[in-house]
Amino acid sequence: MSERLRFDHVGKRFPGVVALDDISFTVAAGEVRALIGENGAGKSTLLKILSGQYRPDAGTLAVDGRPCAFHRPRDAQDAGIAIIHQELQLVPDLSVAENLMLGTLPARGGWVDRADLHARAASVLARLGEEIAPDTRLGSLSIGQRQMVEIGRALLRDARIIAFDEPTSSLSARETDRLMAIIGELRAGGAAILYVSHRMEEVYALADSATVLRDGRHVTDVSPIGPSDADRLIAAMAGREIADIYHYRPRAKGRAALTIDGVMGPGVRAPLSLQVAEGEILGLFGLVGAGRSELFRLVYGAVRPSAGRVLRDGVALPPGDPRAAIAAGLGLCPEDRKDAGLIPLASVRENIAMGWRNLRGGTPWLRRRAERDGAAAVIADMRVKTASAETPIAHLSGGNQQKAVIGRWLMAEARVLLLDEPTRGIDVGARSEIYDRLYRFAEAGGSVLLASSDMAEVLGVADRIAVMREGTLAAVIPREQANAETLLRLALPEPTTSSVREPMPV
Repeated sequence: MSERLRFDHVGKRFPGVVALDDISFTVAAGEVRALIGENGAGKSTLLKILSGQYRPDAGTLAVDGRPCAFHRPRDAQDAGIAIIHQELQLVPDLSVAENLMLGTLPARGGWVDRADLHARAASVLARLGEEIAPDTRLGSLSIGQRQMVEIGRALLRDARIIAFDEPTSSLSARETDRLMAIIGELRAGGAAILYVSHRMEEVYALADSATVLRDGRHVTDVSPIGPSDADRLIAAMAGREIADIYHYRPRAKGRAALTIDGVMGPGVRAPLSLQVAEGEILGLFGLVGAGRSELFRLVYGAVRPSAGRVLRDGVALPPGDPRAAIAAGLGLCPEDRKDAGLIPLASVRENIAMGWRNLRGGTPWLRRRAERDGAAAVIADMRVKTASAETPIAHLSGGNQQKAVIGRWLMAEARVLLLDEPTRGIDVGARSEIYDRLYRFAEAGGSVLLASSDMAEVLGVADRIAVMREGTLAAVIPREQANAETLLRLALPEPTTSSVREPMPV
């Protein structure tokens, strides 16, 4: 088989982070190569370089033996490359047909040729096995159907290199089977396929070979690949030491501060029960689609659970009521800090005081003074680097923004912190400072439920680790029994439903 795609010593850095370091491998025409590694291994960054969204800081790419430098996504598209992103790149208010041909709408006489547009859309929808009218508004479709539309965009472009990033995370069994058949057709037609998935049974069924990334580095290649390689691949994905930035400190534990009792709801498909004690940091680990963020929204009251209850110090919280959760001492730091955790144009002071304001009475003058003093204390305590408390928080680095979000709940005197990916995109120095503050919070009797896709982080800071898998609780493991390989084995989806493990006792 001839070489279709080559990464040659590719590197990419961000402030304080080496995202990719000296990545080299090739994909042949007619080959499906799995790109695997735990969250944060560098897979998505590599695909963004392939798509033209990022430019590499080192190394080169070659397509069909010719070096390529992509300055924008359109350059990659013109080179025959299509990326099916995990986060859909679609416009909900446009029709399915318009989304399928976004950027390449057929035109006649300066106007969109609607007949041609609908005919092309109908053809690719039939190929996908989707009974969807081309003029259907995309926003009315299910997530799985939208994912199939995203896949259809790549098919319409006749791309020669196609990368799939967790393509089945939202698909039904029927849609998954159809996707597998389509990938087989693309392989037979000479396309080079990069396939990113945590579902190892799909990797074994589809892939001819695999490249393993870990911490932004190329660990190994396996060719051919099959179920007998499972132990080798998991060891390659997991094998690393925990860095000393965590400085774990054991603590005395008290009574249950937060009890999750049989909770179910969107993203959590089986009754889930957990307890977090006073003085405890409980890690919550899982791969893409495991349901960690969804569980946080149910606990916090942002989404009403369909079953179960949440108790704070033994008292049940009203379901679907974030104000009641805040009043009971819960604080949520969401995964999407910029869109869900901050008001970018508001000042650092205003963002920090946001959770405190509704809990305080007194005259407006006294409240303003207390707010200024409280925010100043948080800025000092969390070591938030800012020119002034009145600086717009958008001007701060990601690490300092995250310190402010955590500090918001310290100012509000929260006793239970729900932290969703609290150190994503943050440099090592800021991470170490955040960990130290969490230890001090727990030592004072606070409780932390920390969700992270960074395995080293949960192994480094947590007293116990709860592992989620596809919306269920797979296990709860004491710190002394936890290691990277065990967490990966529990987090990876089961190949069949006939051998599902019972969760370990909570």
